[in-house]
Amino acid sequence: MSKKLERAIIIAFFLCLLFVGLSGCTYNMVPNETKIEYGTTETDSKNDKLQQKQSITQTWKWEKQ
Repeated sequence: MSKKLERAIIIAFFLCLLFVGLSGCTYNMVPNETKIEYGTTETDSKNDKLQQKQSITQTWKWEKQ
């Protein structure tokens, strides 16, 4: 095989891989659900003060563009 033919095959193979890789990027990660929880819990036995609980939970899903 000649050098030019080998280079052409390598370039064609690279372009095919690039095309397949880019065509797989049609999906996007988007937020699905967000929960915010806050409030007070029972008293702490050590210092007899109310404890405050805060949390944020977010789930994600794949979405096609």
